[in-house]
Amino acid sequence: MSARDEVTIAVLGGGTVGTSIVELLEANAADLRERVGAPLRLTGVAVRDASRSRPGIPDALLTDDPMALARSGADVVVEVMGGIETARECILAAMAAGSSVVTANKALLAEDGAALYRAAREHGVDLYFEASVAGAIPLLRPLRESLAGDRVRKVMGIVNGTTNYMLTKMDEEGVEYDAVFAEADALGYLEADPSLDVDGHDAAAKAAILAELAFHTRVTIDDVFVEGIANVTADDMAAAREMGFVIKLLAIAEVVEASADGEAGVIVRVHPAMVPKTHPLAAVRESFNAVFVEAQAAGEMMFYGRGAGGHPTASAVLGDVVAAARNRLSGGLGPGESTYSGLPVLPVGRARTEYYVNLDVADKSGVLANIASAFADEGVSIQVVHQEGHGEDAGLIVRTHAATDAALQATVDRLRGLDSVRTVVGVMRVEGEE
Repeated sequence: MSARDEVTIAVLGGGTVGTSIVELLEANAADLRERVGAPLRLTGVAVRDASRSRPGIPDALLTDDPMALARSGADVVVEVMGGIETARECILAAMAAGSSVVTANKALLAEDGAALYRAAREHGVDLYFEASVAGAIPLLRPLRESLAGDRVRKVMGIVNGTTNYMLTKMDEEGVEYDAVFAEADALGYLEADPSLDVDGHDAAAKAAILAELAFHTRVTIDDVFVEGIANVTADDMAAAREMGFVIKLLAIAEVVEASADGEAGVIVRVHPAMVPKTHPLAAVRESFNAVFVEAQAAGEMMFYGRGAGGHPTASAVLGDVVAAARNRLSGGLGPGESTYSGLPVLPVGRARTEYYVNLDVADKSGVLANIASAFADEGVSIQVVHQEGHGEDAGLIVRTHAATDAALQATVDRLRGLDSVRTVVGVMRVEGEE
């Protein structure tokens, strides 16, 4: 390493995560100095209102001009203010000024990560973003570096703690969606725009980042199929429990080989799914995150821990700061963008999974045969049928063998057109079966 007196750090954002970063920089200063090879000196913290004191941040470090701080030439600029446009401008300005960047901005990376990678390459600086997915869990660096000699086949995980908390409550306490939504809101778990959580958009941004790293293919949030949890009911939860499953909002990215259905490519999707209780993801409760990775040589592995929060997220940020600071001292650079595979992103219709279909049907002879024919005509094989009669109506739950999403949707459309089917109560994918 080159002999330097210090490595300078500028932080854009003084909220919960920014404050935690400052606190950990101070509390762990001696250890960080030894791990990096030089002291880390904080040069400023950009906030919206610099006239207001922030507990944990010295007043002398506060500024309400994030662009000026981004252009200050600090060795490492940390962006934790969120948003898209201002964050993008500040990051690009920091790189142009010769600063390496550490960011937790999943939305920006999923929307326009290519521009950030390009600027980092042009200016010879680092771009790190471990905290953008799953908070404190070491996940992106293993995908980008530890598994660089392997071939990842599938990434499947719970990456939004709020929805996992809500689904856990629905499962364990039998409450409906509206009640648990109100509870999560009262506890402050939901984003200012709750749709980011419950409609799956937060998880979709993270899925795009995971897919690009895992499969060396450029993926943006627009490539991700998204379905939220608003339509999950207490009845769905009860049916899942009866069959030995739990319901989770999953982010899934997988490689699909070429077949008679079409070319090889990548499918990235976010949706609720039934997961067997024997699968490791089924035991992930409340606001915890976990990501299950399947690789060709390494096999199956799972990463588990806190997915959000000030100090957990700051821990991941500071891990990146240490890496970027070490590179500053050594004159090296960390890994950049890897999109050499260039696989096409395929529509969700190509995905193959098992399905759960809940039907209200007329309780009379011939109904089951008609329904079985609808499945067979679309090439969807039935695995299990469970029927409960109540008066003139009956409840029918069908579990299928693996089929394409397109075939299942065509089957559901046919079922809705049958006179014997009063209502298609619910349709849900089943993931994690062997």
